[in-house]
Amino acid sequence: MNAEIIAVGSEMLTPARTDTNSLWLTDQLNQLGIEVVAKMIVGDDRLRLATLFGAALLRADLVILTGGLGPTEDDVTREAVAQAMGRQLLYKQELEDAIAARFRSINRPMAEINRRQAFLIDGFEALSNPRGTAPGQWGEMENAKMIALLPGPPNELKGMYTDHCLERLRKRVPPQRIATLVFRVAGMGESDLDQLIAPVYTRYTNPVTTVLAKPGDVQIHLRARCWRQDEADALLAEVGPQIESLLGDRIYSRNGDDLETATGKLLLEGNASVSVAESCTGGLLASRITSVPGSSGYFRGGFLVYTNAMKQALLGIEEKLIAEHTEVSEEVARAMAEAARARTGATHGVSVTGYAGPDGGTEANPVGTVFLGLATPAGTKVRRVQLFGDRHRIRSVAATSALDLLRRSLLR
Repeated sequence: MNAEIIAVGSEMLTPARTDTNSLWLTDQLNQLGIEVVAKMIVGDDRLRLATLFGAALLRADLVILTGGLGPTEDDVTREAVAQAMGRQLLYKQELEDAIAARFRSINRPMAEINRRQAFLIDGFEALSNPRGTAPGQWGEMENAKMIALLPGPPNELKGMYTDHCLERLRKRVPPQRIATLVFRVAGMGESDLDQLIAPVYTRYTNPVTTVLAKPGDVQIHLRARCWRQDEADALLAEVGPQIESLLGDRIYSRNGDDLETATGKLLLEGNASVSVAESCTGGLLASRITSVPGSSGYFRGGFLVYTNAMKQALLGIEEKLIAEHTEVSEEVARAMAEAARARTGATHGVSVTGYAGPDGGTEANPVGTVFLGLATPAGTKVRRVQLFGDRHRIRSVAATSALDLLRRSLLR
């Protein structure tokens, strides 16, 4: 069974509001084996909402609308759904009585406009709302499709779904199970990754594979749907190892951990510690490492050496070395990592120096050039990476690349 969710409310289209209801509903529906295949947000426009709802009803087995059930003129969900289905809105005295009783319980008179909430779409059931004044509505069609109209306030929506919708859905939904597997990958672009693993996952329609990317971090989501949990797990056990074998140590997490958490666990497991020396990242690397609870168990400290003078004063980098090779060079990155390790007593020292832009760079090392240094008990290595994008992206990916360099070293 598939579902679509429509969040109603012009306020949801502003940058100050986020539709959290659909996230919660998706989790609840997934637990029943119902796949949410589309989510939409629409303003308080009856015609536009009616059009969207009508299209969703043609596609989905279940359509849930959230919001727009209030008493004011801009609350148009009831009218839009009735219009799309060619049905009338019927006034129900018992609904008005329940709304009036709700107002009396909080010592307030019911305004005349609240009567709008007492109208029920012909053929629908009213869903009581002890947490607010807006009744919900539930409809079932002859073709077995289901429709739920739920209030927008999260506490009202969650209570109404649990009290009224959950059991209705359980009676109608076959006992499907959804199993998920998530791989998180660093050090590889989305297109390169997809080219590598697509020959595997495109052979399967179940599980469904989704590739999600942000700078420096790619996620692979596998979702299997079956009647029994063991069948869903078996599908993931068939596809997952094939993808793992292709990606190898590029995979840093199989349980949802972010890169800094996964790296921190390796440091703890190896009874190791780390310190950092940062130039172009300006503290981003240290910030990410210390964002993990318990990082004091392995993070020794850091040096924010944004200028050549600070590289000399805090790390003891020789002026002659910087003058000969420039501050963005393999030699300086090496010296920074080794000094950070030596001056803090950490087992590992990580350094970052580069041109984040928009100015700077040379013909040999243009903007986006970053050198990453890693000093370990086994020696020091330096990696040069050429990044692209704006200043924010270059600095963010540089910190990610430094973390991944450390993580891979800890695996060996």
